[in-house]
Amino acid sequence: MELVKYILGRLGRSLISLFLVLVIVFLLMRLLPVETYYGDRTDRLTDETKQAILKDLGLDQPIHIQLWNYLKDLAHFDLGESITYYAGKPVWSIMAPKIGYSLRFGAASLAISLVLGISLGILMVRTKGKLPDALGNAFILFINAVPSAVYYLFIQFAGTKLLNIGMLYKEGDISTWILPVISMSLGSIASYAMWTRRYMMDQINSDYVKLARAKGLTDKQIMVKHVLRNAFAPMAQNLPSSIIFTISGSLYIESLYSIPGTGGLLVKAIQAQDNPLVQMLVMFYAVLSVVGMLLGDLAMMACDPRITFTKKGGSR
Repeated sequence: MELVKYILGRLGRSLISLFLVLVIVFLLMRLLPVETYYGDRTDRLTDETKQAILKDLGLDQPIHIQLWNYLKDLAHFDLGESITYYAGKPVWSIMAPKIGYSLRFGAASLAISLVLGISLGILMVRTKGKLPDALGNAFILFINAVPSAVYYLFIQFAGTKLLNIGMLYKEGDISTWILPVISMSLGSIASYAMWTRRYMMDQINSDYVKLARAKGLTDKQIMVKHVLRNAFAPMAQNLPSSIIFTISGSLYIESLYSIPGTGGLLVKAIQAQDNPLVQMLVMFYAVLSVVGMLLGDLAMMACDPRITFTKKGGSR
């Protein structure tokens, strides 16, 4: 019962957070000059035509009425229409095919990140103070210190010039997946390796590890059955949000390799000053963030049996 109350309470707080994000994004977009809704036609439109456009978009009404109408449309899954990027087309029909590309690239980079990142972290723990540990730390330091755009461009240059891999994404050509997936994976590999090493080092010096060694367990058994299992618990909270953001794709990478995903679409929508489309894409990423935080709390709760839902004395 306490578990159900906790989940419902956390879900309620997540919905409130999402609502606040929707309102803030809506208000910020309304701060933009109304000329942005005319696209590149501003100089060619008469005042009457401009007023007609604003009326058609509902922008001639007070801001609170606009907000109410917007929330009401959202409740009916009416996400609005594009005004410049693909004028008159519902934004969802524009976004839907793009999401599939981001999901596929994100899933591929996620699989690589989890396997290589956690494996690297374990290797660094088992070789603490030795060459593999030093190289791993150097890799993590490089990824965190150097702007990602720098090594993204280097990977693209090296891959296209030295390995003769196609620079831009091409439908049906699996080789054009290599460079963007590697680029999307590097940051997560470094993150997973760093936190795996940190949490495992915290656990490896614990009393229960010393007791396990005294009982005759091998280092491999201790690492897998005890240290890694306990070290994974604090990572569980951030893992879902990391997974969701990886799957959602990278804004820069999708644009860099001309991948027709949501990241590249957001850049193009901003360039086209297509406010409804920009607004919906920003909200899409906000939903991913809120869902990630909710799943993180639930994952932390599931992985760590020490977490309880009642305080001492029986009160929550």
